[in-house]
Amino acid sequence: MTTMTMEELSKKLGKIDFCMFNTNGLEGIVSRPMSNNGDVEYDGDSWFFSYEDTKKVRDINRDLGVTLTFTAPPGLLGKPGIFIAVDGEADLIRDKAQFKQHWIKDLERWFPHGIDTPGIVLIKVSARTIEYWDGEENGRIELAAVDAVAGGAV
Repeated sequence: MTTMTMEELSKKLGKIDFCMFNTNGLEGIVSRPMSNNGDVEYDGDSWFFSYEDTKKVRDINRDLGVTLTFTAPPGLLGKPGIFIAVDGEADLIRDKAQFKQHWIKDLERWFPHGIDTPGIVLIKVSARTIEYWDGEENGRIELAAVDAVAGGAV
């Protein structure tokens, strides 16, 4: 087992756009692909735009615990890409100032009125633990506990 730094992990995540975003639904774990919108300067927080009236938002309103799984394609000479699993806590953000910080023009494909699209919400996932495997080495990064009341790091 090795220890990858958060900076090293961030560089690897910078090459991965999509993840599987998993919530705890009434019928069990529910997974769907989500894009990080190119917001990849990873510090333990992931950012996703969504519509308020979706199953994932209803699931988050009931249970803040979520997981994200990322997979990079194989590298040269057939070496597996990295697999990353994030266990975290979601926070639903409705503040347009924060929307602006994470907005990119490509999002207008799904949100035609930009940050003024009715029903838009920003989902922040704060990691508690991150596990990874790159075909040769594996490891775990523990992050600061998440304060459930404030929704931020303690």
